[in-house]
Amino acid sequence: MELDPEEGVKPGSPAAMLALRAKKARAQSGLAIREVATTLGYHHTYLGRVETGEQIPSEQMADDMDDFYKTDGLFGDLRALAHAAAAETPKWGHKVLQAEKRAARIQTFNSSVVPGLLQVQPYTMALFTESMPGRDAENIAFQAAKRSHRRDVLNSATPPLYWAIMDEAALRRPVGGPQVMAEQIRHILHMIEASSAVHVQVLPFEEGVHPLLGGSLSLLTLRDGSQFAYVESFASGVSVESPAEVMELATLMDLAKSKALDSGKSNALFRMYLKEYENDLES
Repeated sequence: MELDPEEGVKPGSPAAMLALRAKKARAQSGLAIREVATTLGYHHTYLGRVETGEQIPSEQMADDMDDFYKTDGLFGDLRALAHAAAAETPKWGHKVLQAEKRAARIQTFNSSVVPGLLQVQPYTMALFTESMPGRDAENIAFQAAKRSHRRDVLNSATPPLYWAIMDEAALRRPVGGPQVMAEQIRHILHMIEASSAVHVQVLPFEEGVHPLLGGSLSLLTLRDGSQFAYVESFASGVSVESPAEVMELATLMDLAKSKALDSGKSNALFRMYLKEYENDLES
């Protein structure tokens, strides 16, 4: 069933769009809500809450709706987007999330973890599980899904130039254990090899102190030429737009870059750690 956009209705959140589409799909089927719910195997009040936007359907229900209405994954996709949108984003991070989609160049440094746009989902899940005590598994999954959607920036038809500097500590710390780390490092190597727009370098322990210890810094250049910086540390962050302050932070980034290994040596270090984690799995 092909669902045309509602005339005069401005699409809102993914959850609101899911509710709108669910209601319209049933209307086009000509069936009452009880008939559809019975056919799908759910209580009619559950389907009613989905159609009014009071509840996001389960993954199974979204799949069943797609099968019944023949909507080719529409409800599954909207459900995933609704869950990602439901993930809490700190206020200080809103601007950088939007800017990533409009960036011509993204430069980033992380001192203790793999940069967010390079993370695989098991690595992100392991990070959030430890850093969000008291949150239930579904909430943690929401957060991981949101970060997963952010990675689409690097897979777009016209990706920004992405230049990441990682502290060696991010490779040494076994987030999620050897299997997760092996998968994570393979993904980084794949991204480097698959896209000329992705550059990743490692700042090794042997370089000692550097100007960005203990936090992360992103410098974004938008397509209109404007620039801003984003500085994040434990549970806080700030966007910086003042040209003078952005220049100061860019200088710190340049100093960190000057201490990083070149691409060839960085890739060799990635492979060394990958081999260590693979050996751990075999032992």
